[in-house]
Amino acid sequence: MPSSNDPACKSPDSQSLTELCLGVLPVWERHLATSRSQSEVAVTQMLKAFADIGPHIDLAERQSQQITEALSQCDAGVSGLTRACERVLAPVLADPLLPASAGAAMGEVLGMVRRAVDALENIAKPFTHETQMVAEQVDRMYMGFQYQDRISQMMALIEGDIVRLHEAFAAGGVGAPALSDWLMRLESQYAMTEQHQDHQEKDSGDPGNNSNNDTTFF
Repeated sequence: MPSSNDPACKSPDSQSLTELCLGVLPVWERHLATSRSQSEVAVTQMLKAFADIGPHIDLAERQSQQITEALSQCDAGVSGLTRACERVLAPVLADPLLPASAGAAMGEVLGMVRRAVDALENIAKPFTHETQMVAEQVDRMYMGFQYQDRISQMMALIEGDIVRLHEAFAAGGVGAPALSDWLMRLESQYAMTEQHQDHQEKDSGDPGNNSNNDTTFF
């Protein structure tokens, strides 16, 4: 008597489905493998680029802080330059023998110093802000790369499971585990909460607003 695994015992529909899976599953596998490989290469290159940028951003932040501190010092800094000039010139300007033209010239010089100091302070403020904004954006980009790594991990797991399913079909189901055992093995490899939720058919809502979408496990 032919066994149940004998192709001759299979119905035409069952045989067609098996052939379909044997033909399609390897294609899915190759697509997933290529997508994951290209994604990982792109992320690796971008991470290297941002790693090279990092020291320059740190240096810019330190220089920005130094400029801010220099401007904010009362006497030694640039902000105190106007007051220092006023203190030095005060006795001269108070001298009744000082010609009016000389006093006017000194007053004009003091005005120029005040305007120069104000300009330096106004330059430093946006520089500090922009430096901080760039650093924050780089941090957000790093977070995006970490999410991409999550996707790569998910794709790798799916790819591996497709390979197992293809092998089970190719073997005609011989030695294939029960569905519950298959799913239990698959779930044991999950690293993220979303995977468990999807496995249990739980709606996790908008992925972009999901509170479980953290990258703390990296």
